[in-house]
Amino acid sequence: MTMQRFCNGLLGITLMIMLSACSWGHYYVLDLDELPPAIDSTMFRITGTRTTDLSGGMPSDCYLPGGTPFNEWNDGNPEGDPQLRRASGVSAAGMMQAILDKMNSSSVIEMNGIYQSIDTHGNPLTLSGKVLLPADGKFDRYIIVSHYTIGSNKEAPSNAFPLEGMLCSMGYALVIPDYIGYGVTANMMHPYLVMGLTAVNVVDMYVAVRKYFDAAGIRPKYDDIYLMGYSQGGATTMAVEYMIEEIYNPYILTDNPIHIKRVFAGGGPYDVKSTYERFVTEDVADYPVAVPLVLQGMIKGNSLDLSISRMIQPWLCDKLDEWINSKKYTTAEINALIGTKVTSKMLTEIGMDVQSTEVSELFKAMVENSIISYAWEPQAPVYIMHSMDDETVTYLNATKAKQRWQNANVIYNFGHYGGHVKTCLRFILTVKTLLEEDRKDENINYVN
Repeated sequence: MTMQRFCNGLLGITLMIMLSACSWGHYYVLDLDELPPAIDSTMFRITGTRTTDLSGGMPSDCYLPGGTPFNEWNDGNPEGDPQLRRASGVSAAGMMQAILDKMNSSSVIEMNGIYQSIDTHGNPLTLSGKVLLPADGKFDRYIIVSHYTIGSNKEAPSNAFPLEGMLCSMGYALVIPDYIGYGVTANMMHPYLVMGLTAVNVVDMYVAVRKYFDAAGIRPKYDDIYLMGYSQGGATTMAVEYMIEEIYNPYILTDNPIHIKRVFAGGGPYDVKSTYERFVTEDVADYPVAVPLVLQGMIKGNSLDLSISRMIQPWLCDKLDEWINSKKYTTAEINALIGTKVTSKMLTEIGMDVQSTEVSELFKAMVENSIISYAWEPQAPVYIMHSMDDETVTYLNATKAKQRWQNANVIYNFGHYGGHVKTCLRFILTVKTLLEEDRKDENINYVN
């Protein structure tokens, strides 16, 4: 689907989703029993709540990229940051508990809910997601979180505790959409890396959540927001910034625009075409599931007149619904089922040939869904992190982003930080540190 089609569908559906006027007042103590129902269809509708205590560590239903339960991951002794080195043992739980111990609160409130957005054809669609609030209902700002690649529906934010949720305890409200294909739309195909559509879905959730909480008298101290995402979420976060700055603010939310304070993006596939080219030119895909995910996302998510069966080997094409679209398996489990990292064993000769008519058409969609190809430069301050050792999202994406946005207000942090998962933990720790620095700059009394 072209960007023009996205915008047409977006304008048709979301012109009615306007933020009510905000008057920033004092904090309110959150009482779940006192929360009113959504008064109209443009608001977020809460479908379930729970209070989660983080004092004993991260919940058992928290998953890392790849689908490994947070409390079961072990990747050797963390290096570099002193706070990581001081963490107990070598586990991810030890790393992040060192962070949680520094937070203001040990409990967060999780709110599942639904909201209105659009599908791949620009038609109205009900989507789901999760909002996390500090237990007392007091928060400084919203953080819109775009999540990383998941495989199983059990990893979707509305069905799990998002890893980024630990930041909620610092005094932030996190808005985390499931994306199409997860949560209430788990029976649908996920349009993987279809950036314009996913960004629309993400922003629509924030608009719906903010409108609901404003009406309920629950307001942040500040009216600007943070954007955050890692891996697939890193690229999506940049697309969300684009949507806010170039579409929503000038055309939809003209009376009450969204103000972005800062953007945090890590390990993102900002250039889908270059990522696919690496698959075929080097004949290797260290993250095998990305090959069928990208092809299916580009072809079906953009309604291309291409047959996926001509590009993917029959043995793999026959398993797409069972392994990927069923949402039963994590990406790590799908990688094991695929059983090879050799691209030519997954793709046909047509899929491997960058000169073929099919791949040429595919490349057009990939360029259109690569955020660095947009005629736009970020206006809000951006922090981009990427490990040069990333085995999942090639470092080439980071260098392409730096080249494209060299004149924008972007801080780049590239280094040998280990693999994709370990860098995800470092990214979240770094975001925490940068949030603390922002608070100090604002003379907020924050207990370290």
